[in-house]
Amino acid sequence: MRRTAQAVAAAGMMGLLALSGPANSEETTPNLDRAAVEQIVRDYLLANPELMLEVQQALEAKQDALRLAAQKKTLDEQHATIYDSKYQMVIGNPQAKTTIVEFFDYNCGFCRRALADMNRILEDNDDIKFVLKEFPVLGEASLAAHRVSMSLIRNYPELYPDFHRELLGHDGRKDGDVALEIAGRLGADRQTLLDDLDNPESMAAFSEVYELADGLGVTGTPSYVIGNEVIFGAVGYDRLKPSIDKAVQ
Repeated sequence: MRRTAQAVAAAGMMGLLALSGPANSEETTPNLDRAAVEQIVRDYLLANPELMLEVQQALEAKQDALRLAAQKKTLDEQHATIYDSKYQMVIGNPQAKTTIVEFFDYNCGFCRRALADMNRILEDNDDIKFVLKEFPVLGEASLAAHRVSMSLIRNYPELYPDFHRELLGHDGRKDGDVALEIAGRLGADRQTLLDDLDNPESMAAFSEVYELADGLGVTGTPSYVIGNEVIFGAVGYDRLKPSIDKAVQ
């Protein structure tokens, strides 16, 4: 019965196609107008609504396959940019064999929560490093804070680990003023940072990260790259640990 219904629906769809613009009118089925075909298809879908779920599942599977293919392409072709960009900063042992890449925004509450995961991972294993991708996606305040961060990276790279932890862990909205205050408290000269704030390398760095994010399917923060796996969200230490262990092997 199901196959019969599917056959009827298929015939209906073929009828719609035929009615929409046949190449040869002599080959079309007579006495079958669009309204009749649409009624056949409607009746079939109402009688078999589970078909819509099957279509949705097939669509999601196709989208997942395309996303994974794009991820693999980006991981393969942009490996050096992901792991060794001139714009990035490293927290942890620079010579570590295992790398975790994190995309973050300073105003992301989930990134703030995930800061404890990074600290714990680095405390557990001194042969792991974090490569941090500055990914301002939460408005003008975030962009301003990240511009200060990029200026600090160029002028006071040794201050970055403490700066990153303090700014990300700061209560409330982070903007350029908050970032400058924290940087100054850590020993950076405010005017030096301001003079370098409009350096075009900052926007070049952000553009590079946006392009990577697009290829990897990263649309929010935090997101991680561990080995050949892309992980979305503040999934927590217990979820990250198996992926780290796999990458270490």
